[in-house]
Amino acid sequence: MEPEKPNYGEPRKYDANFKGPIQNRGCTDIICCILFIVAIVAYFAVGILAWSQGDPRKVIYPTNSKGQFCGQAGTELQTKPLLFYFNIMKCASPLVLLEFQCPTTQLCVDTCPNRFMTLLKAKVVPSDWNYYKSYCKQGVSDGMSAPDILKNGLCPAMLLPSKPCKQDVHLLVGNQTTFNDGRGNVIQATDLIAGVNASIVMEARQVVMKIFEDYTHSWYWILIGLVLATIISLIFIVLLRFLAGIMVWVMIVLVILVVGYGIVHCYFEYAALKNEPGSNVTLQEIGFQTDFSVYLHIRQTWLAFMIILAIVEVIIILLLIFLRKRILLAIALIKEASRAIGHVMSSLFYPLLTFLLLAVVIAYWAVTAVFLSTSNQAIYKVFNETACEYSRQNCDPANFSTSNIKTKCPDSMCLFAFYGGETAYHKYLIGLQFYNVFLFFWCANFVTALGQMTLAGAFASYYWAFNKPKDIPACPIFASLGRALRYHTGSLAFGSLILAIIQVIRVLLEYLDYKLKGAQNKFAKFLLCCLKCCFWCLEKFIKFLNRNAYIMVAIYGKNFCTSARDAFFLLMRNVIRVAVLDKVTDFLLFLGKLLIVGLVGIFAFFFFSGRVKAFESTAPTLNYYWVPILTLAIGSYLIAHGFFSVYAMCVDTLFLCFLEDLERNDGSAERPYLMPDSLLKILNKKNKTAAELPLFEENSEMKRC
Repeated sequence: MEPEKPNYGEPRKYDANFKGPIQNRGCTDIICCILFIVAIVAYFAVGILAWSQGDPRKVIYPTNSKGQFCGQAGTELQTKPLLFYFNIMKCASPLVLLEFQCPTTQLCVDTCPNRFMTLLKAKVVPSDWNYYKSYCKQGVSDGMSAPDILKNGLCPAMLLPSKPCKQDVHLLVGNQTTFNDGRGNVIQATDLIAGVNASIVMEARQVVMKIFEDYTHSWYWILIGLVLATIISLIFIVLLRFLAGIMVWVMIVLVILVVGYGIVHCYFEYAALKNEPGSNVTLQEIGFQTDFSVYLHIRQTWLAFMIILAIVEVIIILLLIFLRKRILLAIALIKEASRAIGHVMSSLFYPLLTFLLLAVVIAYWAVTAVFLSTSNQAIYKVFNETACEYSRQNCDPANFSTSNIKTKCPDSMCLFAFYGGETAYHKYLIGLQFYNVFLFFWCANFVTALGQMTLAGAFASYYWAFNKPKDIPACPIFASLGRALRYHTGSLAFGSLILAIIQVIRVLLEYLDYKLKGAQNKFAKFLLCCLKCCFWCLEKFIKFLNRNAYIMVAIYGKNFCTSARDAFFLLMRNVIRVAVLDKVTDFLLFLGKLLIVGLVGIFAFFFFSGRVKAFESTAPTLNYYWVPILTLAIGSYLIAHGFFSVYAMCVDTLFLCFLEDLERNDGSAERPYLMPDSLLKILNKKNKTAAELPLFEENSEMKRC
């Protein structure tokens, strides 16, 4: 008994009224459309709430111990943009990791200390004391003794020479390896290293300023490079019409030659080890070795390599023989896609709209996230050096000096700790952040889906036009965009919602993986790894299914689920053609991106680095010549990706239309194929003229049987 074949639906039947994308269509997935509109309105409400409560200054300016912003314009601290720590050694405390705050006084200053000095020595020399006072709190007077100043926490015990955001540490402090901290304690200079290392970060501000300066000197050259990348991308798309077949066959031949060379090399290595002592040991006898070079001295290793490569070579040759027609079909579709883009040139500029909409979505998400994260209130806590029952409790800096806490714990300080809150808004803040992330994924996927459906509708209009380009509707991109927004917003929202849910789950899994990095439970790690892998595969599949579903929605105007089912069954009925076309297209587009980024990147390197003498007088003088090079490389990739995403969508749309064409039509005068002659030739099909039709129509069915 033969196994039952899988049922992938019935082929599409002929419809005499079908002339391409349906014009008379209705709204689809209305419930999802309403849900998406409500979610967007709620998203705006979250943004307004966040903007009314948040304060981005909390992430722009450093905050001193009083919760004031250093360097903020229009305040008394406008001229003091830097944050100074009284005792940098306390930053090495575990409390820094738990509470994100150094348990020491922090002061806004205009410049960082440029010399080493202790409080005891500064009190002796008036000029040093005047300099030292600029790093003390308000209220310190010349008549106060050093012990009183330290007791009240008005000044640091010492100053270390430092730079903004980076402190220089030496094993010698001044000319001494030890010093007195003002409390009678002798401190080793090496003891400073732990505290200082905890606060060392990159000199980000200076680096950013230099990068900005480089952009001001090279921006016009960067624009020229991006224009060059655009021109090369357009030329590559045009050349694909003529060179697609050559590039594919050359690559296949190269792969065969490389594998063949590997077989020959393995044979010579196998033969060269024939007389080597110990080379005839089997892999089973030698077992597992951490030094993998040991295996290269065993003949059996090279024999295994040779057998594997020979099998790969045979598989490639067999695939080439049996899939030759399908490879030719893929090449013909790629050439036809280049021809279609030539007739719908406006499609090449549609990615600019997608990019603009995505930029708006990303900007709204980022701004809302910043305002949400900075909408907490300043929290002050008690920090102390000796035992205190009020340690780490909340406090009010306004009246702390006269409070009961200060009386019972004389050495305690009320310092700014972090931003938080206990109101209902602050309790649900994490939920609002989650909603912000979820709507970001939903909106970003919606924008991408809108672009895919718009392009699909335009290219489908091209394919189903009987007389090209005469029957192609005017402005197909705008017509397709209007249909998508008017009738299929719900379908776009439905597909993007499914994808957004999967992406949010993946983000949560990544978060759990980050939190469980130190865990020793191997089963939990294995389970988490499996879940991450499964959801990654699921996301790829849903993206593939959504893409083809949007094409079917653009053509037939049906709801998302019906279109996804029809697209899936249509592809499964032609699964080998799908696999071949997908890989051939991916290879050509990858080659194009590599070519464009490589050409622009190499040209930028020789121009900005001054390696070519002809450009030495023209190239701008830069702090980091890699800044414009990296910018051009990334920009060229984005430009190439934008153009090639249109090309890939065109190929996928034409492919589905081609499969529909095969199932709908039979080449007769009433049901002619609409595919180009190149595809008809590969399939050994042709459209019959009136002279070739049977004399009697009633006998035509008998002849086909």
